[in-house]
Amino acid sequence: MPTFQRFDYPALGENPSTAKDGTTPGSFALKAHIGSALPFSSPDTPGMPAPSDKTAWDFMPDDWTKNDDGSWSAPAGFVPVTQLEHARLGTITPEMERVAAREPHLTAVQVRDEVAAGRMVIPANKNHLRHNLDPMAIGRAAKTKINANMGASPVSSGTDEEVEKLHWAVKWGADTVMDLSTGGDLDKTRAAIIENSTVPIGTVPIYSMIIGRQIEDLDKQAVLDTLAHQADQGVDYFTIHAGVLKEHLPFVKDRLIGIVSRGGSLLAKWMLHHDKQNLMYTIWEDMCDVMRERDVTFSIGDGLRPGGLADASDIAQLKELETLGELTERAWKKGVQVMVEGPGHVPFDQIEFNMKAQRAACHGAPFYVLGPLVTDIFPGYDHITSAIGATAAGYHGASMLCYVTPKEHLGLPKKDDVKQGCVAYKIAAHAADVALGIPHTRDRDDELTKARAALHWEKHFELSFDPDLARAYHDEDLDVDTDFCAMCGHDWCSVRISKEIQEFASGKADDYAWEKPQVSAALTDEQKAILEQRGHLSPDEIHRLASKTKKKLGKDGDKAACHSDTTDADKALALQQAELVSLTPSKKGMRKTA
Repeated sequence: MPTFQRFDYPALGENPSTAKDGTTPGSFALKAHIGSALPFSSPDTPGMPAPSDKTAWDFMPDDWTKNDDGSWSAPAGFVPVTQLEHARLGTITPEMERVAAREPHLTAVQVRDEVAAGRMVIPANKNHLRHNLDPMAIGRAAKTKINANMGASPVSSGTDEEVEKLHWAVKWGADTVMDLSTGGDLDKTRAAIIENSTVPIGTVPIYSMIIGRQIEDLDKQAVLDTLAHQADQGVDYFTIHAGVLKEHLPFVKDRLIGIVSRGGSLLAKWMLHHDKQNLMYTIWEDMCDVMRERDVTFSIGDGLRPGGLADASDIAQLKELETLGELTERAWKKGVQVMVEGPGHVPFDQIEFNMKAQRAACHGAPFYVLGPLVTDIFPGYDHITSAIGATAAGYHGASMLCYVTPKEHLGLPKKDDVKQGCVAYKIAAHAADVALGIPHTRDRDDELTKARAALHWEKHFELSFDPDLARAYHDEDLDVDTDFCAMCGHDWCSVRISKEIQEFASGKADDYAWEKPQVSAALTDEQKAILEQRGHLSPDEIHRLASKTKKKLGKDGDKAACHSDTTDADKALALQQAELVSLTPSKKGMRKTA
């Protein structure tokens, strides 16, 4: 029998455990180089695009002067406004100090330098800072962040419900929130969300721009007025789909699902109607001027992101990515912070390429990705299919992950969907951070392992991300804190057996010792609710809900038309108008009639 030889490990990255507990050799990511193009990064698979050798320092305003020592001087009378401008002048702002306090592996100087290089953004609108905003950073030198989308639609939800979902999303770990409202009182909803939010708020302003007008009537003044208004309200970052160019549209015609970005499809229609270049592209510098005044960050939208695996990494997507790099450069010259949005639906094997193509094209500007979803056939479970891709995206270079909920592709997420999406993405982000070797990121995992090894249930639950859920699930089967778990029982519990072997360190950490089994504390009301709701959509209830529409609209078994189960298209449209929503826009948005 061959003898096992210890592997020669590659040059390891940082150990994500402060105490270096356990027996793992550490992270297999590259060694961290804060202040370079590779702060925390995965090793490149052969053939991957190399990092850009440029940063925001290569795209300075024309009226700034480079000094002999390599620093820059602004023109006389210049007053810095944005975090990028302050960083370029060597200033450490209070927001940078706060970021460093929240990212203990970084110093305030490192935060400043990453912002100056364009590799990190601090989305902190000056008007939102007057409320309750707690500044945070997005960038590959920082921990991976997650975003939660929400917003009222013409058929569901309203201001109070969206504020409740905001608080719920933040409770479950959302680092930023995007208000994607397309119905109800958009202005009131947006203002309420900003005033109540401790996290940065993003929007897609084109949604508001077309309320009360056709997309074909959109003009420069309407765009700038909308941006100024939302910036004055305190929006921290705008998604602008300026990278979809007229010359890109022919590449979309053979896609299985065309353009799935709402902003991208609207602007494509505008370009085709007017036979002109994308309005957002041509007035980019004007938009930069509006955003600079309040320090609003660009989240440059990927209007041609793939909507299915069959369209991933195609020529349309990659041509747009080249344009996103150009727009990044133009925004930096105007002193505006930039992050860049990415796909979408991407097969698992193509995720690394997508992350590293953006790193090259956009000079390391933070990448903010939706998922990506790694398969298309699991509606209702897309928080799982996308969290798989999101973990890989975070490891290979994405700085922020936009959550996907179980309702993706199916409807507007409700409260529990928001929780499920946030938790799935906290798992993805945390897994990526541990893999990247970001210092301290595995500390809590190691502490929970010690508690689990000691069979110290209270510590186990206390250290878990969702203690109520963990306790409820445990007590559902065994409401006594024993020296074994209900999954194995006493005789088969490997953890109990390992703990009893004197030669093993397992379960013997002093801080986790406990003497004897004890009856668990009574479940809280929230824990009881968790158990009561388990399987709340039973198979019978799912079939009942699915058949409800069939019974109302007509006989079963006919082919669907107009997104309903009736074969009569006119009847479907009438039912939609009568029972769901008025299709006539008003100045306050789409009027809900049911």
